[in-house]
Amino acid sequence: MTVAVRVPEELSARVPAEQRGPGLDRDAVRLLVSRGTEVSHHGFGELPRLLRAGDLLVVNTSPTLAAAVDGWIGHARVVVHFSTRGDDGRWAVELREPDGKGTSRARAGGPAGTEVRLPGDARLALEEPLSARGERLWWARVSGSGVPELLREHGRPIRYSYTERDQPLAVYQTVFSLPSEDGDGTGSAEMPSAARPFTARMVAELVSRGVQFAPITLHTGVASAEVHEPPYPERFAVSEASARLINAVGAGDGRVIAVGTTAVRAVESAAGDDGVVRARAGWTDLVVTPERGVRVVDGLLTGLHEPEASHLLMLEAVAGRAAVDRSYEEALRGLYLWHEFGDVHLILPEEDPHRVRCASNCE
Repeated sequence: MTVAVRVPEELSARVPAEQRGPGLDRDAVRLLVSRGTEVSHHGFGELPRLLRAGDLLVVNTSPTLAAAVDGWIGHARVVVHFSTRGDDGRWAVELREPDGKGTSRARAGGPAGTEVRLPGDARLALEEPLSARGERLWWARVSGSGVPELLREHGRPIRYSYTERDQPLAVYQTVFSLPSEDGDGTGSAEMPSAARPFTARMVAELVSRGVQFAPITLHTGVASAEVHEPPYPERFAVSEASARLINAVGAGDGRVIAVGTTAVRAVESAAGDDGVVRARAGWTDLVVTPERGVRVVDGLLTGLHEPEASHLLMLEAVAGRAAVDRSYEEALRGLYLWHEFGDVHLILPEEDPHRVRCASNCE
């Protein structure tokens, strides 16, 4: 994979920025900016001055779910991570073993028919593996309770062992999060964290400077913390209004900058071979790689990813391998913080605001 250096444990962000000292807000994180192999260091509060009038930020409105629920298989306690709601009412779930430091040990699912007792007399029955890739995620059906009610009453946000403690669900929502319109509990199992440092104050400043926003939705599933699998199919939606705005900015002098890898996946899934974004909703299995390239996105605001993470292939598709290698060397040298509560990385085009996008020859 691109970055061969292991991230030291002390560079894991253990608590949100606003809990690291008095008077701090979410935007009290650092911002690494790369333009090709040129790298500079900033505070996130400088973002409005690094963008320009006419730029467009594509933001994910998916809310984060309280997706971790305690359960029992016989007398053994497990933690169920609710990952993705299927079209047939089933949920893709992951079983994990509690260890007192977050639910960080994966447990093999199955066999089919395994029943998990949940709070409030609810039951979860495993039916079949989500894919032939392995048995980490299973399709399961819940009886005795609706999943939205179960998560609301008994769930908590998913966290991993590099964090210090459980946090309220509000900590895992971004300023762009919108509740599910149909009340079916659809949302993200894990926070679309690149947008976390934004505050309402910063959004207002960006708008006042002529930066525009295009909302999209992509509901993230449970990440593979152990083996960094490519993402599974995820539900997404790009509205007609956002598609028009993205196309207009791409055809003009502005830059289309995705906030998070989820925004890249959604907008690139809605783009045709001609690079035109069209309103779309459904499921995407797109994995953005350097070979596939990007057709829409000029830049990307994202967190810092583990060296083994498949997301780094997407960063290479946007910026090129040399740029990613250089920026991650600087992030390690500068002691930037990793993970969802950590620092962020803004990838911008080198000089030409209209970097060549792929068309039908991308594949």
